[in-house]
Amino acid sequence: MKHVLDNPVWHALVGPHCAHAVGRGAARHYPRDMAPFSAILEPSDSAYADLAVDLPQGIEARLFRPHEEPVPGAWQQLDCFPMLQMCASMMPRQLSEMGTLLSEADSRAMADLVAIAKPGPFGPRTPLLGRYLGVRDGDRLLAMAGERMRLPGYVELSAICVHPEARGRGYAAGLTSQLMQMAFDRGEGPFLHVRPDNIGAVALYRRLGFETRRELVVTWRRPL
Repeated sequence: MKHVLDNPVWHALVGPHCAHAVGRGAARHYPRDMAPFSAILEPSDSAYADLAVDLPQGIEARLFRPHEEPVPGAWQQLDCFPMLQMCASMMPRQLSEMGTLLSEADSRAMADLVAIAKPGPFGPRTPLLGRYLGVRDGDRLLAMAGERMRLPGYVELSAICVHPEARGRGYAAGLTSQLMQMAFDRGEGPFLHVRPDNIGAVALYRRLGFETRRELVVTWRRPL
C-alpha cells in the first residue's frame, strides 16, 4: 500500500488543503501565489490530460514524484532533480519558544526576508497555508519558519530562513523545534523537503531529530 507521503502534493490537495485546490479528475494544482506545485494521482496519459486543462498557458507543472517517470508524448521536461523527504518521530531534545506567531500585518517583512534569504518558493498567499513563526528586531524580521503542505496526519515545515546578518544565533533550529512541538501537540508528524546537496540544512535537521524517509524526484513539465 502506498504511503500518503509518496505523493504529498496530491494528498494535501485532496485532503486538508482541498479548499485551496484547482483541478479535476486525476490532477490538482495549488494556486501559484500560494505554492508552485501540481500533482497527479498516477503517471497516466489521462492524468496528464487532466493536468493540462487547468495549467495556465506557458506555465510548467512542478510535480513531486516517487521516482523518475517517462515524459508523456504531448509534454516536455524542463527540469528534474532529487529531493530528500525527512520526517521526525519524536519531540526535539531542546524545547523552544523563541518565535512569535506572524500575521497578515507581517506580510511585507516576510516578503523582505524571503527576498534576501531565498528559502525557496514563497508567494503572497503562502502564509495562508499554515502557521508562521518569526523572530523580530523591531519592524525587521530576522528569521522565520512555517507550515506549508498539510496531509492527513502530517504537516510540512517550510520557508525556514534567517537573515544573513543574524545567522549563527540558533534561530533556524529554535523555530523549527517550536514548529515540531506544535505539530506533535496536534497529533501530526512534521516532515520537510530539502535538496541533498544542501549539506548544512540536512545536518541541522538531523540534529533536531529528522531522518530521511526517502528520496523523491521533483520534475518540471509543460505541455507542448
